[in-house]
Amino acid sequence: MNTDDFISSLSEKTGRDVDDTARLVSSLTDIIVGGMQDGKAVSLQGFGIFEVKKRPEKIVSNPTTGKRILYPPKLVIGFRSSSLLKEKINSTEKN
Repeated sequence: MNTDDFISSLSEKTGRDVDDTARLVSSLTDIIVGGMQDGKAVSLQGFGIFEVKKRPEKIVSNPTTGKRILYPPKLVIGFRSSSLLKEKINSTEKN
């Protein structure tokens, strides 16, 4: 499902105009991104938690030259799905 499909489906379910729904989805993603930029975890009940994690620095080596390189630490986005979401996904697989 792409963004247009998602917006159309949400628009039908809510009975709202497609343009209003597109603005709603855009606002939702802005809020989630803004929360993560502030270093906060964003929790959506029944769906999951979006969070920013710090990946530590690591030393890697080039297999061809054997030269070792230090990769600096970086921030990565993590998502943990809720148990309710996992249950729903697993129950659809069995059907």
